[in-house]
Amino acid sequence: MTLTNENDPAKEALAGHYREIIRLLGENPEREGLLKTPLRMAKSMQFLTSGYREDPEAVLASAMFQEEDYKQMVIVKDIDFFSLCEHHLLPFFGKAHVAYIPNKYITGLSKIPRVVDIFARRLQIQERLTLQIKECIQKTLNPLGVMVVIEAQHLCMQMRGVAKQNSLTTTSDFTGFFQQAKTREEFMNLIKK
Repeated sequence: MTLTNENDPAKEALAGHYREIIRLLGENPEREGLLKTPLRMAKSMQFLTSGYREDPEAVLASAMFQEEDYKQMVIVKDIDFFSLCEHHLLPFFGKAHVAYIPNKYITGLSKIPRVVDIFARRLQIQERLTLQIKECIQKTLNPLGVMVVIEAQHLCMQMRGVAKQNSLTTTSDFTGFFQQAKTREEFMNLIKK
């Protein structure tokens, strides 16, 4: 994988750009404390954007099992995630809550957090992240419904701009049976417990 290849041209190019950014900010990139920072930044950005190199549908499909009888909600809640806001390249982070109602197929429970991570490890906005997770599960498993709720803190709002330290942004999206208010309400009550 790109992260372990020491002769990775992309990593070297990124490091060169970070060296120049440090210089343009008025610092000396050759100073002892900053000498290895460009390479560390390059490795960090490759990790934080590794979702571009993974296929979330393949992850779900790799642990897809036929289950004819189960037609109730499957919920994976409190999935920690970290992402980068595409507007300022500052982190936003929080919890994702995902539910689906099977229609012949279920997936391994660990695959849902993996899908969240894959989409979160891209330059993102919270609204698109919510939509992409929902669409991936709907397309791959074809369930009777999917619902995704994401609660996140955005450092672009906390560290700069309006500087509101305790703000929390919540987004949701849903399909199928979750279009019924009663089903959505049941999901929301279950994730609050």
